[in-house]
Amino acid sequence: MAISVKGRIIKVGNSQGIRIPKSLLEQSGIGENVTIEVRDNQIIIAAASRIRAGWAEAFAQMASNGDEDVVLDHPIATAWDEEEWEW
Repeated sequence: MAISVKGRIIKVGNSQGIRIPKSLLEQSGIGENVTIEVRDNQIIIAAASRIRAGWAEAFAQMASNGDEDVVLDHPIATAWDEEEWEW
């Protein structure tokens, strides 16, 4: 069931914003972090994906495929590394 409410644009400091009713946020599953985009003259607000979402599954798949966790780019020593760097 779609819920529709009317609101107003309000001044928030030097920006503008809208108030979103708690019931709409609960129904949408949107938490603290969001992504905002404009598409076809509409503002789309969506829950932001979690940082590193899906990484655990991807690593598990790599392990089951026998993929090794190795550095793909080998470090290249520079003159600074050889002459200037001190441990």
